[in-house]
Amino acid sequence: MASLSQSPTDPAFVQNPYGFYRQAQRHGDISFWEDYGMPAAFSHRAVSALLKDRRFGREIPVEMLTQPPALLAPFYAVEAHSMLELEPPRHTRLRGLVLRAFTSRRIKQLAPEITQLCHDFLTATPITPGKLAEPFDLIAQFANKLPVIVIARLLGVPDSMADQLLAWSNAMVAMYQARRDVEIEARAVCAAQDFVAFMRDYIKARRSQPQDDLITHLIAAEEDGEKLSIDELITTCILLLNAGHEATVHSLGNGVKVLLESETPRTALTPDTIADTVEEILRFDPPLQLFTRYAYEDVTVFDYEFKRGDQVALMLASANRDPAVWADPDVFNPRRDRKVNTAFGGGIHFCVGAALARLELRLALPILFEHCPALRLAEPPRYANLYHFHGLERLMIAK
Repeated sequence: MASLSQSPTDPAFVQNPYGFYRQAQRHGDISFWEDYGMPAAFSHRAVSALLKDRRFGREIPVEMLTQPPALLAPFYAVEAHSMLELEPPRHTRLRGLVLRAFTSRRIKQLAPEITQLCHDFLTATPITPGKLAEPFDLIAQFANKLPVIVIARLLGVPDSMADQLLAWSNAMVAMYQARRDVEIEARAVCAAQDFVAFMRDYIKARRSQPQDDLITHLIAAEEDGEKLSIDELITTCILLLNAGHEATVHSLGNGVKVLLESETPRTALTPDTIADTVEEILRFDPPLQLFTRYAYEDVTVFDYEFKRGDQVALMLASANRDPAVWADPDVFNPRRDRKVNTAFGGGIHFCVGAALARLELRLALPILFEHCPALRLAEPPRYANLYHFHGLERLMIAK
């Protein structure tokens, strides 16, 4: 098995990780990534298989559990109740409760509200025809704003809290980035404490004044005997905000970037074509590049001998550019035959917010180009140092 070295914070890698992925693919399904100290699956077949293999999971094997440093305890107290970090039976119960309130019918009902939000945001920005004076940052003015408002309304949190929710979310999510340092850890701990305090008070208010929102539905499920604890309820709401916001922001930014750089015809944004275009965006430049699993038994998979407790990195973005699955995988082509990509993971941990993220992209992209049909890049886009995530620092556009 090949052993490869590549710093995930190297500036060239941050801007374009796909060359490294292609190099790794030439060595086979799994290579050892020295910088992470673990094997990494780079092929589509290996990533897809390991996402669904129940001999691997997200929860740390019990014999490997350790107490976090005291300074980080508040952050990990939240993570301890996250369904993203759990396996059955606890994961099954938490996910089932969320899906009971987060139904496809409820998500579809959000479409008119998302559509109106898109028009409102874009009407208020300088890109509306006749108003453009200076290039402006699509990430800050649109991509960041839309998903946090949508998630806040779904949860039942006031729009006025959007900026604060975004700040808390950004601080906590940074704990999963390769650039993590002591300052990032300190900000994440403060955000976790403040976020938990806010949610605790908000849930208390919702118990006395129920509404038609996700928090109320989760409270009701708890009261119906599902035994959802207050800590589980708080962590679930935090997870939905963090995950729901992060993926959509990066997907919107990455999507507009590639549409403009590839000079994709606007015919790719019609009601008949937009779904395929969104899937190609998610395949071509997904918001999450890497997701890890633990081995739960000694097992040999794709010629690699795993021992119980070994971690493996599942390279979602590499799998989406596998030439064994897609012809010319480094070419953006919305007209290609749609195949299952790994942008939102797979198996029991398949992203619970995938349907909402896809809906936001399918609605937001056509509306953006409707508002400004002559949209163009005002400067070369640059990706932010966010790995394992992949998203832009800013996206300066003009018309």
